[in-house]
Amino acid sequence: MGAKFLGVAVSLALLGSGPAAAQSTDITIWSWNVAASALKSTLEGFNKKYPDIKVTVEDLGNSQVFDKALAACAAGGDGLPDIVTIENFEAEVFWNRFPDCFADLTELGYTPEMQALFPEFKRTELEVDGVAYAMPWDSGPVAVFYRRDFYEKAGVDPSTIKTWDDFLAAGKKVMEANPGTVMAQADFNGDSEWFRMIANEQGCGYFSTDGQSITINQPACVATLEKLKEMKDAGIITAAIWDQKIQANTAGKAASQMYGGWYEGTVRSGSPDLAGKWGVYPMPSLTADGPRAANLGGSSLAISEASENKEAAWKFVEYALTTNEGQVTMLKSFGLVPSLLSAVQDPFVKEPQPYWGGQAVWSDILATLPKIVPARGTAFQADAESIYRAAQTKYFANDYPDAKAALDDAAKQIETATGLPIAE
Repeated sequence: MGAKFLGVAVSLALLGSGPAAAQSTDITIWSWNVAASALKSTLEGFNKKYPDIKVTVEDLGNSQVFDKALAACAAGGDGLPDIVTIENFEAEVFWNRFPDCFADLTELGYTPEMQALFPEFKRTELEVDGVAYAMPWDSGPVAVFYRRDFYEKAGVDPSTIKTWDDFLAAGKKVMEANPGTVMAQADFNGDSEWFRMIANEQGCGYFSTDGQSITINQPACVATLEKLKEMKDAGIITAAIWDQKIQANTAGKAASQMYGGWYEGTVRSGSPDLAGKWGVYPMPSLTADGPRAANLGGSSLAISEASENKEAAWKFVEYALTTNEGQVTMLKSFGLVPSLLSAVQDPFVKEPQPYWGGQAVWSDILATLPKIVPARGTAFQADAESIYRAAQTKYFANDYPDAKAALDDAAKQIETATGLPIAE
């Protein structure tokens, strides 16, 4: 599909010149799923301010945006839209391989004062040597989304679920009380989501926070993988891809889903008839007094260097991401958790949410943000991810003697692929 709509050529200087400017500019954005829907929800407000800029949001799917953007960058930017949604965890892959593919936002109006509107941990992976390749959008504080009625039928109080052992025990009760229902689902075949969430909670990741060494085989990561296999083997977590999870939610086949806070919008928009039956609680930990916060996902918006409409694209990014109006519109409509510091203080955050049984879910979810341990994707994220997934599959199939052997093997392969040392 063509990346850019070929509208009337226009002098960008005319964009802000008021009603006399009859010309219009078309800009296109690549995004995915709920994120794409959230961007669309800002267009009414944006066009009140900029009626001469037509914005088209294309929902391509997460992996397709990543793959198509990488291919376009490799082709010198040919085929890119004006704005690309880039997940923070994968961002450094782009900046490292194709430093000239995206515009430096500081040259378009992204001042130090504007950068200070966002938390440091969100900007770390988006800015290199003073060049701001993208602006922070949403974050993904992890929570467990659960069916109140299923838990209640089993006599399970989510406030008593503090450890993963508690979660496992509760899962057996919930599944026994609700035949045909699974406690939770994970994309074991095509993703590493559960491993990354629990490992991040425990302060471990593929790489060290400075990005200079490999840490995937550290004790906290080993303990994470062991617990994950234990829950999978017990049958309380079964494999399912994204669409299957949404179907299971709607059909009442899943009692819980664990994801970043942005999943609130997926549940609410995907299963509208289940209003009042869902709730949220903090993710469990490995120990009773252990950390209960992690981040999964969270994206940014980058402007293509090849775009002929950079100023128009900048106006949209500035409106959507640096104004409370833009950010809170996306939070209200589709549950995109703002990174903009002022937006999280919005009164809406403190309000009880009818869909969630009157729970003030945003207060509960956002309360974990200060507790999240930063995690680096690094330029080698794609290599590490594919190596880990293969090791996870083999470990689940009992092809390694234990989790330590599986992650030691993964660490050695990542060392070969990246040239980085394995941390002691």
